Amino acid sequence: MSSEYRYTVRKFLKDWALIFCMIAGASAYLAYHAVPSLHSAGPFLEKLVTNLQPLLVSAMLFLSYCRIEPHQMRPHRWMGWLLLIQGGLFVLLGLMLAFIPGLPFRYGVESAMLCLICPTATACAVITGKLGGNMAGVVTYTVLINMLVAVLVPLMVPLVHPSAGVSFSTAFLKILAKVFPMLILPCLLAWLVRYLLPGLHARIIKYTELPFYLWTVSLGLAILLSTRALVHSTSGLEPLAEICVASLVSCAFQFWAGKKIGARSRCRISAGQALGQKNTSFAIWLGYMYFTPVVSVAGGFYSIWHNCYNSYQLYQKRKDKNLNPVQK
Repeated sequence: MSSEYRYTVRKFLKDWALIFCMIAGASAYLAYHAVPSLHSAGPFLEKLVTNLQPLLVSAMLFLSYCRIEPHQMRPHRWMGWLLLIQGGLFVLLGLMLAFIPGLPFRYGVESAMLCLICPTATACAVITGKLGGNMAGVVTYTVLINMLVAVLVPLMVPLVHPSAGVSFSTAFLKILAKVFPMLILPCLLAWLVRYLLPGLHARIIKYTELPFYLWTVSLGLAILLSTRALVHSTSGLEPLAEICVASLVSCAFQFWAGKKIGARSRCRISAGQALGQKNTSFAIWLGYMYFTPVVSVAGGFYSIWHNCYNSYQLYQKRKDKNLNPVQK
């Protein structure tokens, strides 16, 4: 097999990875659901998938943080505004659901909460670089938003979905024990490896394709969980329409707001990507574990919207480059 052929196959798989992963994840659960003899393994498989998901997210973050130079991380004013938008709107919507139990379009509101608080994608810096943005700025924001999410999610989820017989403080600590290690420990571990085990660090960063392969597995499992929630949902098509619209509006709003705020600091591309491009595997896991399970589908929809928009942006970038080649 020639190197050119291998490159063509690898590029094809990467370009269509989103579609392949979504089809594979949905098909896997539908196949399981259609074969009754497999149902006895259901509890074990559910436990396996729900435990594997956060490990994959943590591994992707760890590998991404290993490639970050800590001295390049410099907070900017636009990051504060973006944190305020994500955190502020998440808290506002959460309080509305907590204090107005009969609030209309609850599925849509919960979906918007997931799409708003979801951290920046680990691959965001790569897309930002291709679009001509500041990769270091996006990386810095990724660390900051993960820290904010690790605090706000345990605070708000017990208010939105209180558990009978479980106090707020107990629920907060239980959720914190799951979310904090997933989002923060990978960063601390990556920097410890960088400074204490430089040989291991050098070997780790050689595997540039590994985060991509972990992402494909994580996304496939996330879609599997979303498909399970849809199959067992008795809510009908109306909630699905709410979720679809809420995820689309959230995606459009965050790209628009990020670019608008970033333009003031001449970081339009970086801020737009940092706010709009999401770690949707985390959103699906969070929705399935702590929200109404069916709203985890919002992460799947959001993945489609932000990838379509990124594809359009990259196309426009290539088109502009062809029309205005650099003069040597």
